[in-house]
Amino acid sequence: MKAKPLRVGKVTIGGKRPAFILGPCVIESEKFVWRMAKRIAAICAAEDVDLIFKSSYDKANRTSVRSFRGIGVHEGCEILSAIGHELKIPVTTDVHSPAEAEIAAEKIDMLQIPAFLCRQTDLLRAAAETGRAMNVKKGQFLAPLDVRNIAEKLVTFGSEKFCFTERGTTFGYNNLIADMRSLYWIREAGYRVIFDATHSVQRPGGAGDATSGDGVLAPVLARAAMAAGCDGMFMEVHEDPARALSDGPSQIPLKDLPKHLRMLKAIHAAVS
Repeated sequence: MKAKPLRVGKVTIGGKRPAFILGPCVIESEKFVWRMAKRIAAICAAEDVDLIFKSSYDKANRTSVRSFRGIGVHEGCEILSAIGHELKIPVTTDVHSPAEAEIAAEKIDMLQIPAFLCRQTDLLRAAAETGRAMNVKKGQFLAPLDVRNIAEKLVTFGSEKFCFTERGTTFGYNNLIADMRSLYWIREAGYRVIFDATHSVQRPGGAGDATSGDGVLAPVLARAAMAAGCDGMFMEVHEDPARALSDGPSQIPLKDLPKHLRMLKAIHAAVS
């Protein structure tokens, strides 16, 4: 069963070209996220790739109570909406509650359901009922084909405008493993699938009071996923990962983005 392409603004997920969901993990400040959006958009235009810009207004599941979370749903969505309109690119961000889904849907092109919340029925219902496209991140605790149950909920709630993102599976303590078979199985089941290269290399809680990660491996897994077959790539990108306020160890340095995009485009062309 082949899934229909999903339109998100002017970007198609599941078309002939791979979609790229890129951006910094969290909105560290308005000035920062604008700077990142403009630079990422310019790189994607130069490399001729289809961009959906992503950043979070709140990181609701940070390891420590002392960790930076974000600027909040109202201000964050206003900023992302302005970025989308000025740069003429679709934008996405994660929502954590039915109320947030309704707020974000007024400004955001695609709602992202976080992995830990991917089976929360009330959240899925609220997101589906907004009519917006959705990207549901597969929980680290789920088998690939468990996404069928999530899909059934979304269809029941009146939406077929969704895709899934594979972001690694819990593998013992403080570790994840990316199973490339997952991409094949999810696509064969009839769903559009994105691969999240940067969250797949996280080591949850690996730094004690924070999540660590193997960022150097993110491009490696991205290449493998594109070769295995997926509809797009999710990568968090930061101008200086060592100073990032969230998920620094797994984010890709902005300066390296062009070469990674060129490689991933070439792999997609070779296997398509």
